[in-house]
Amino acid sequence: MVGESTFRKYIWVAMICFIALTAFLGYRVTSVRLDYDFEKFFPLNDEETNFFMDFRDKFKSENDFLLIAVERENGVFDKSFLKDIDKLTTEFEKVDNVNFVNSITNQEEFFLFQTGSTSSKPYIDFDDFDSKRDSTRVFKNNELINTLISENGGSLCIFLRHEDYLSKKKSDQLIVDLNKIIEKYNFDKVRIGGRTVQQKYYIDKMQVEMIFFVGMSACLIIVFLVIAFRSLWGVLIPQLIIVSSLVWVVGGMGVFGTPVNIILTMLPTIMFVVSMSDVIHLVSRYLDALRVEEKTFDAIMIAVREVGLATLLTSVTTAIGFFSLYFVQIEPIQIFGLVMGSGVILAFILTFLMLPVMFYLFPGPSYVRKSKKGHFWQKYLNKGFAFVIRKKNPIFIITGIVVAISVVGMMQIKTNNFLLDDLRQSESLKQDFNFLDTEYGGVRPFELVATVNDTSRNVWDREVLQTLDSVEGYLASTYGITIKNSLVTTYKVVNRSAHAGNKEYYTLPTSARKFKSYRRNIRMVDKGEFVYTLIDTTQQVTRISGTIPDIGNIRITEKNKDLQRFLKENDLGGVIDYQLTGTAHLVDKNLKYLSVSLIRGLGISILIVAFIIGLIYRSTTILVISVITNLIPLLFIAGIMGFVGIELKTSTSIIFTIAFGIAVDDTIHFLGKFKYELLSGKGKLYALKRSYMTTGKAMILTTLILCSGFLLLVFSSFLGTFYLGVLLCITLLVALIADLTILPVLLLVFYRPKAKKKSLN
Repeated sequence: MVGESTFRKYIWVAMICFIALTAFLGYRVTSVRLDYDFEKFFPLNDEETNFFMDFRDKFKSENDFLLIAVERENGVFDKSFLKDIDKLTTEFEKVDNVNFVNSITNQEEFFLFQTGSTSSKPYIDFDDFDSKRDSTRVFKNNELINTLISENGGSLCIFLRHEDYLSKKKSDQLIVDLNKIIEKYNFDKVRIGGRTVQQKYYIDKMQVEMIFFVGMSACLIIVFLVIAFRSLWGVLIPQLIIVSSLVWVVGGMGVFGTPVNIILTMLPTIMFVVSMSDVIHLVSRYLDALRVEEKTFDAIMIAVREVGLATLLTSVTTAIGFFSLYFVQIEPIQIFGLVMGSGVILAFILTFLMLPVMFYLFPGPSYVRKSKKGHFWQKYLNKGFAFVIRKKNPIFIITGIVVAISVVGMMQIKTNNFLLDDLRQSESLKQDFNFLDTEYGGVRPFELVATVNDTSRNVWDREVLQTLDSVEGYLASTYGITIKNSLVTTYKVVNRSAHAGNKEYYTLPTSARKFKSYRRNIRMVDKGEFVYTLIDTTQQVTRISGTIPDIGNIRITEKNKDLQRFLKENDLGGVIDYQLTGTAHLVDKNLKYLSVSLIRGLGISILIVAFIIGLIYRSTTILVISVITNLIPLLFIAGIMGFVGIELKTSTSIIFTIAFGIAVDDTIHFLGKFKYELLSGKGKLYALKRSYMTTGKAMILTTLILCSGFLLLVFSSFLGTFYLGVLLCITLLVALIADLTILPVLLLVFYRPKAKKKSLN
């Protein structure tokens, strides 16, 4: 054991190093950036992800555009309104990093004559404007409906294509420039959707919430420290360690260049409450020791000796819960797990290295030494323990009923996902998203890649195009896709153009000669650039692009299964291979990984924690009892999710591993004290009572603090963060109840300690 002279010798060395490192890491906090990269939620090391990346290299990015919907209450076919739209479109075209802008006012209908010559006419001709005639002509063109004009004629949509992969700075500037232009006009309502505006919205929200959570968490900690320790010393000393832990973690992210993603916005809250748990246990035991020990150093040693091992174990198990998230094959979740796991270990190290130093330099408040009597909790904990011992059988019965009901609820959990479902309905971005989703054929992107695997044919082959036409017919009529872009659709537009715009000819041509003739016309569009948005350079691969309303992963999965059956029945003798791809498809595929990843990660976490407990306490019985006690809260929360209808998705999948890692902490503290009392020569019942009385206060305090901290997350704009806060609070409360009821009962009934050893004293 470290002597007081040695301890005193290294105090100032530790303080200087601590201050220097905290100052350095505090400076590195300023270099941490926020990151909203949607593609990082794609599954890692996956064939379909690799396929999509190759697909995107062949064609253009599907996400680098904006949709600007402009509403007019009395209908859009008003000359004055349309002129404003035309001016707006022209101004948009001049904005930096904008490639092109399409609106109903700058688009033309093309006509193809038998001589091979072409002519065109604007859909909206302001020199000869007629509301009824022009609206009739617009609505007869299928490709315009739900693309540039809503089906009910209540709004227009401007399609703006900007440079690929704009930086955060350029994206923000683009949105600012567009909004400045929009403000010049007196439109009824303007809604903007797209990756760029989503990125700005999310990152702005993340910045606000990070500041909010840091401030509220700090205030909450002060309140609890005042209640718990009733002194300035009890506020400042613990607060110094808690805040330093957060600074070290975030500063470490700055050192390693790790950005704060959307999941890491809850980092301040979790770090505050988790590090608070370590501090509360050590400070609480230290103050208790001061009541009976004259020397400060002796009180420090007693506190470190009695809670050190248990706190180390709780930190390790909590960290394991976070680290197990590495098995979820989604990069933001993996980073969240690694950062939080490292933060938990770091908080423990700072607590047990620096708090003893602080205790020695700044001894405890005077009221502790003056009041040698025990704390007021003893009366209530004594009654609680007596109640538990008397009611063993009812506790077993109630626990069994709760577990059974929870299992029933757990079986009803569904795995589902919607785009932007992490935002509340009250958020303006979500409202704009819902409008575009309803009025413009859906905003969920759909991509189907068709590959001709017969080298004697290519995508221009007549029979291939006819087969693709039947596929598109199925997609439009049965799947519910609004086809936006495809080679077949382009052929249909050209065929209609060759027949004076007659919508009855919006079909594939009937003769081989026309197929060949139209092919030449299509190749000439946009100086030959347009065709390569539809096919690759080998002419063996083509795409069918469209959108569908955001109906959720469950229904999309069902539709995909039906689509695969249809494709097998219409495969043109195996000549064409089909592959679903796109950003939405890959995010959906994450859900297929989630269940397996979740079970694997949670299973590994439980096994490692069980192994550690078994190794430390050298008892299979204690190992089994501790696992059973901490599976109850997980089953309970799974049951609530099933009954209430909280779906399993990327944002809610991490709850179980985090909950287990944190919930097991109180069990370990209880078992640590129980073992200490047994090794001191106490009987099992007395050891249980002493454990209940001494650890009960810290268990209740830390649970209340953790729950209060996590409840701050309900103020988040992100529903995943909201659910995480609520469900973790419920889990921790159930875990506390289990540790104060079923755990001592199980130990009393099933644990048989070895022969008593002599007292440690």
